[in-house]
Amino acid sequence: MDEQQIYARLADIFADVFDEDSINLTPELSANDVDDWDSLTHIRLILTIERAFQIKCSTAEIGNLEKVGDLVALIQKRL
Repeated sequence: MDEQQIYARLADIFADVFDEDSINLTPELSANDVDDWDSLTHIRLILTIERAFQIKCSTAEIGNLEKVGDLVALIQKRL
């Protein structure tokens, strides 16, 4: 799965988790840029991503994520 496919899948996941279709996923997007992206939503987002991509991420890996680009790189690493 290439980077563009990952972003397309993530766009659907973000739209579902945040109930917002207008989130523009970019490598630089972070929690500070999205309303309602709090710790509880972050957990829901990560769990949804793990299920969708059939991957598992360690707590340390998740804790090191700062922006969507980091998340995409982690997904690519795990696939």
